[in-house]
Amino acid sequence: MAIFNRRYAILGWLVWQIAKYAGKNKARQAMPGKGDHAGLNKGAIASLAFLIGGVFWLSRKLTDDEPAL
Repeated sequence: MAIFNRRYAILGWLVWQIAKYAGKNKARQAMPGKGDHAGLNKGAIASLAFLIGGVFWLSRKLTDDEPAL
C-alpha cells in the first residue's frame, strides 16, 4: 500500500478546501458589522479612553513649569 497516491492527494485537497471555506465563514461571522453588535466593543472604547487620558497626562507632565534641579 502506497502512502502517497492520487486518492489521498484528492481527499487531502478536498478537506483543505472545506477547512478554508469554513474558516473564512467563521472569521466573517466574528467580525462586527451591520446589525445589533455593530461598532466598537467595550474593550476598544476603554483602550481609546486610556490612550486619550495618557496623552493628556503626558502633555501636562511635559509642559509643567517646574524649575529643573
